[in-house]
Parts: sequence; structure tokens; C-alpha cells
Amino acid sequence: MAGETNLSTLIKKMSPELHPGDYVFCTTNKVNQIPRKDIIGEFKEPEGITIILERKIADHFNLSYEYVASWITLKIHSSLDAVGLTAVFSSELAKHNISCNVIAGYYHDHIFVSKKDENQAIHALKTLSETYKG
Repeated sequence: MAGETNLSTLIKKMSPELHPGDYVFCTTNKVNQIPRKDIIGEFKEPEGITIILERKIADHFNLSYEYVASWITLKIHSSLDAVGLTAVFSSELAKHNISCNVIAGYYHDHIFVSKKDENQAIHALKTLSETYKG
């Protein structure tokens, strides 16, 4: 099943969904000690492996973190070839002084925003979806 590439369709049908919980980004070289089922995402960098976990899992494994985030998933199946989606929603969040960390999965885009900004971010994304003119 191919993902959507039309920018107007992507924005109008993105359907942002807030996941419950607190999420953190940690770095470790001992990722094999954490059950795979508990890791939401990971990225290998020369300095270490960045992993995204629920805060309570990171606390359980005594992993340090500096940023507590909320996780928003855009429910539309976006193509990895789609152009402009990240630019449009990240610009809209920036207008509200909300930073975002984006991860593109095969099916969906996932946005991590500061926990304190979760309600404002959801509101901004829903408003963008409802009012986008392309």
C-alpha cells in the first residue's frame, strides 16, 4: 500500500493523535540490556545509540535524559517520498514557539514536543489541518 504524497491531502487528513504518557530521548551503548519491546525508536550515532522510551522505562534502567516529551502521531499514511509535510507542520508549531522532534516511520510521521506544549501543539496541528489552503 503506497503512502500519500499530495501535500494538501496530507495536511487536511493528518489527524494528529496524542499518545498518553511521558517520553524521553536517552543515549546508551548498552541498548541490548533494554527489552526491544520497550524501545519506541532508536538511531545509531558515533557517540552512542539514541533511544526513545517511556519515561518510566528510562527511570527503571537508570538512564539519564534532559527532555520530557509528548508523542503525537499523524494518522495519515504518508509516503517517505512526500515533499513538504514536515516543513508545513514544523513551521506551524514554530509560530507557536513549539519545538518538535520528528521521526518518519514507514506508515506515519511521529512528532515529539515538550510535555508542557502538548495541548497547544495538538490544537495548532488540528487548526492547521482544518484551515490549510495549500
